[in-house]
Amino acid sequence: MDDPSRLDATTAAALIARRELSAEALLRACLARIAERDGELRAFVCLDVQGALAQARALDAGPLRGPLHGLPLGVKDIFDTRDLPTECGSPIFAGHRPRVDAAAVALCREAGAVVIGKTVTTELANMTAGATRNPFNPAHTPGGSSSGSAAAVADFMVPLSLGTQTAGSLIRPAACCGIAGFKPSFGRVPRAGVKPNADSMDTVGGFGRTVADAALLGAVLTGDKRLVQQPLPDTLRIGLVQGPDWGEAESDVQAAWARAVQALAPQAQRCEDAALPADFGDVAAVQAALQAHETAAALADEHRRHPDLLSPALLALLDKGRTIGAVEIEAHRTRTARWRFEVDALFDGFDVLLAPSAVDEAPEGLQHTGDPVFCRPWSLLGLPSVHLPFATGSTGLPVGLQLVGRHGEDHRLMAAAQWAMQRLA
Repeated sequence: MDDPSRLDATTAAALIARRELSAEALLRACLARIAERDGELRAFVCLDVQGALAQARALDAGPLRGPLHGLPLGVKDIFDTRDLPTECGSPIFAGHRPRVDAAAVALCREAGAVVIGKTVTTELANMTAGATRNPFNPAHTPGGSSSGSAAAVADFMVPLSLGTQTAGSLIRPAACCGIAGFKPSFGRVPRAGVKPNADSMDTVGGFGRTVADAALLGAVLTGDKRLVQQPLPDTLRIGLVQGPDWGEAESDVQAAWARAVQALAPQAQRCEDAALPADFGDVAAVQAALQAHETAAALADEHRRHPDLLSPALLALLDKGRTIGAVEIEAHRTRTARWRFEVDALFDGFDVLLAPSAVDEAPEGLQHTGDPVFCRPWSLLGLPSVHLPFATGSTGLPVGLQLVGRHGEDHRLMAAAQWAMQRLA
């Protein structure tokens, strides 16, 4: 414990619970790491050093509050926080001070988490990148839109952080930064106090350095203790889903896929291709269209009153979303409902689906955050997913894959993910 910031969340929580590590000592180690590294990586928008220290001291002086007792937490800057500004990565919200916490933040505080600061988001949680850099190579993106949250966990600034996903904003930055990212089933975590993007897909989740850490945070967010209590399975039935856009996968992702199948198949009860709906090749386009339409509605006031403060890319997305008519949207929703039914039926024969998380290692450059194409299907269908960080690409940046579970069976997904990681590590 020379440097407590290096502890994963599960280990740190256990040490704090046994009073072998104080919340203040862990917090000070994380603050020292932030002071050392954040000037380069720029994961944080703002910090509340004195407030966090006061929280940690109060926790050390009192009884255990919950499973996150004393764990420093980064919060994506689209979550309302009562003691810190919420600026959503946009000048439109400069200096905005909410009066209450977002529900997810409140749940974490109630469980004993110490909110250390707000992490960088892309512009209004869309595609225009923020200032954050990849901890493995600062010339590369950390992914987005939960950019700062992923980078802060990966670089040992905090053990846990909150993020959101509408297309790929949890799983893709987890892949870029080599950590575990968890997107719960749609609707399992309250979204009150989180800046909306697309109402039928926005999902609150988070990051940890291990799958167990992500499960710990997920149990607090969903209120489902089974995420940390579910026994690991003896074996798994794994459906392989390269998906209709597998041709976009670069060689490093293809190599990770081959390695995973080789490692998991001999110990799985079943490991074979899962048959997707015949017209599933349109899934990414349908998700993108619905997201654009819903985002145009969610950001209607920003679009109308502050177009000069929006990036050209976001303006183009909002303009596109407004041109999609009601008949087309209804057709997309009808197909989505059918796909949900058809894909759900796959879980009668498989416990989980193995799928790619990202098309490649984190792209070079900070102007874009990567392609979410491999995450779009599961966001559209509202299925829980978790990134498995187990491989390294040809340039030394992280690569991994995701497991996808049945809606509402997040606890079984997380147990399956830990089973898989034991065999992939």
